[in-house]
Amino acid sequence: MTVTVLTGAGISTGSGIPDFRGPDGVWTRHPEAARLLEIDAYLAEPDVRAAGWRWWAAHPGWHARPTAAHRALVELADAGVLEAVLTQNFDGLHQAAGSAPDDVVELHGSAATTSCTRCDWSGPTADVLARVPAEPDPRCPRCGGVLKPDVVYFGEVLPQAALDRAFRAAEACSVFVAVGTSLTVHPVATLPLVALDHGADLVVVNAEPTPYDRLADRVLREPIDEAVPALVEELLAG
Repeated sequence: MTVTVLTGAGISTGSGIPDFRGPDGVWTRHPEAARLLEIDAYLAEPDVRAAGWRWWAAHPGWHARPTAAHRALVELADAGVLEAVLTQNFDGLHQAAGSAPDDVVELHGSAATTSCTRCDWSGPTADVLARVPAEPDPRCPRCGGVLKPDVVYFGEVLPQAALDRAFRAAEACSVFVAVGTSLTVHPVATLPLVALDHGADLVVVNAEPTPYDRLADRVLREPIDEAVPALVEELLAG
């Protein structure tokens, strides 16, 4: 048995990080907030950048801790059956839970670092955020270019190397587990279909219905922090 896990925002809500599209999601309650992550608006409008940096500064992810679900996935690696953890999240909680960095594929990037959009400067996002009170729109210390967290914004393409590895992991596994994701954002939403086409069983763990529920071998609606540890225990026992 080999297991590939895809995680979305739902696995981190138990850590105090709200999801985006759920009933109480950030964009559900504040649709205008999505504009802060639109690359064209971000690059063109200083006001959007300033608001975006304030949003990042207040993001609960900086103080979040892994949940039982994050920790349970480490057990799959310890047992030697994990193909990869593919995550749409940029919070670093899989690594904080003990997942090896090489086991985690960050499909939408990471908030931990920030890069210049003009030159090759890169540094810790925490250092950039420390400048925000005095510099609402902090610029590159090397060339003065626009800085942006290393998160994939709307209008940007996913990192090709991460996407390639994700598709390989979907093809190689015998069990594909989708946790806390709506399975509606492409191209990531095609990964369960790739796994199914290569003969894998599909397990969906999500509070809300997904387009793949009818194709899944199992659909679990229980709270993620309960369902994932129980599922891992079952997989390792089987």
